[in-house]
Amino acid sequence: MTPPPVTAPGRPDDGSSRGAGDGGSRGQAGTARRREGRAAWILAIPFCLLFLAFTAWPVIQSLFMSITDTKARDLRHPFSVNVIGLDNFTKALSDPTFRKAAGNTAYFVLVGMPLTLVVALAAAVALDKGITRFRAIFRLGFYMPVITSIVAVAVVWRFLLQDPGGLINTALGWVGITGPNWLGDPSWSMPSLILMASWRNFGTAMIIFLAGLQAVPAELHEAAAIDGAGAWKRFRFVTMPLLRPTLLFVMVTTAIGYLQFFEEPFVMTKGGPLNSTISLSMYTYQQFGFGNYGLASAMSYLIFVVIAIVTALQFRLLRERT
Repeated sequence: MTPPPVTAPGRPDDGSSRGAGDGGSRGQAGTARRREGRAAWILAIPFCLLFLAFTAWPVIQSLFMSITDTKARDLRHPFSVNVIGLDNFTKALSDPTFRKAAGNTAYFVLVGMPLTLVVALAAAVALDKGITRFRAIFRLGFYMPVITSIVAVAVVWRFLLQDPGGLINTALGWVGITGPNWLGDPSWSMPSLILMASWRNFGTAMIIFLAGLQAVPAELHEAAAIDGAGAWKRFRFVTMPLLRPTLLFVMVTTAIGYLQFFEEPFVMTKGGPLNSTISLSMYTYQQFGFGNYGLASAMSYLIFVVIAIVTALQFRLLRERT
């Protein structure tokens, strides 16, 4: 009887059986991925439908409305409106009130955003290094205005700033200072809104700055201190360069929010006095209320273009340079 052939030790396998097994496992993996992909799309269908119905379609509709003369009376017959091209955009840009609102919004952003960021960064540095006891209580206190309703905050500040009888002017009178009519004087109305908005919104930027500061390696500060760098030089040349991505994020989000500011003037001043606090968003809202839907849609897209330009400039100025 002939014995079966013996394979020599260390003889390489021809790989035929392994290849068949690998092919089968790859086929099973591909099937599993396709099955997971189908399941993901099935689960995403409700969101996609809601997105199309409540986001994509309104955006497309508003873009169409911006090049038509749509009024409130045309809602029952939306396809009977006249296409007028860029006339709404031209009308908006030539509107003195719209230009006044644009100037007020620029003032609000150019003054309010730096003030908010400086206060937020100072509070974050204090919480990261300076304040050691009751740190959690301070964080909660600084962040509390953010989670409070903007309408409630605006109403409280309106009573604080009113003249006469407001708490701020009453406190100033105790030391012999006659406070101005904060919300009734065109020279003081916008600074009052900026002060209130900065107080309310710096908590969000503070939390983000605090996270960025805690991510800076302590070894870098120690090395700089050994080289003789003081606290200010360590902050300027060590902390700030590493904080650039955080600063970019905070600046972009703060600028976007401030370019759309609406609740503050709507609740506190109604855009007055003499349109000194009317914003782009508020004037656009008023046009919707007047039934000028085409003009209001054009104004909305002008605000969108401004936000896109400001965001692009911020990315260009603060992006990481390699």
